[in-house]
Amino acid sequence: MTVNARYDKSNLFFESIVVWFFSPIQNLFASATDSISDVFDHYLFLVEVSKKNDRLLLELDRLSKKNNELLERNKLLERSANLTEFIDEDERPFVVAKVIGYDATQWSKVIFINRGTDHKVEKNLSVVTDAGVVGHVIHASLKSSKVLLITDSRSAIDSLFQETRKSGITVGTGEDICEMKFVPISAKVSVGDKVISSGLGGVFPKGLIVGTVVDIVKQDHELFQDIMVSPSVDLSNMEEVVVLLSGQEER
Repeated sequence: MTVNARYDKSNLFFESIVVWFFSPIQNLFASATDSISDVFDHYLFLVEVSKKNDRLLLELDRLSKKNNELLERNKLLERSANLTEFIDEDERPFVVAKVIGYDATQWSKVIFINRGTDHKVEKNLSVVTDAGVVGHVIHASLKSSKVLLITDSRSAIDSLFQETRKSGITVGTGEDICEMKFVPISAKVSVGDKVISSGLGGVFPKGLIVGTVVDIVKQDHELFQDIMVSPSVDLSNMEEVVVLLSGQEER
């Protein structure tokens, strides 16, 4: 190129040789540089996209969790409304409690709830749902209480047949069913009859549904019938219950 400049471009042969020799190398170098630049730019782009995706996934998880919390809160409000729909709070104060545990032993039918003396829950208060009687409180601490279910063998409820008004005592069997004792052999009882609390005994108010008659056995020369009663409440599948408080104090 210097020679060409000095001789007023009279000889282009040397320049052609130089260009011919270095052109492939220059092209290769330029291609390699462009490729490296493209790879680097693509890598940075992917890193940024990956970070953005991570942020979006975190936001999606947060929104999903929030949505689930709102759904559960709405479900809780719906269940609570159903639980207390049958109760007149002006006549009978109450408190809604969550079931926080079941007794693990086979011979005891007990649940634990998250309300205690701080919420005016005390021993011998009735525990119910909108379906009927669950049991009664047998121990209350500050923040929680222990509830004896009606299927426990230690449970006994003075009861009536809703239609005939004949009385008896509904006792637990330790299984998922109850037995109504001391019903005279002459009393008219049919499968499907409703059993309600009589109000006697000072624990359960009158008129609460206890269960339904599912089996009747009458034996000759016996004074009483053998009557099996299925609880009206699914005692193995409860999330919230209602504790009927004593007196007219506010919750």
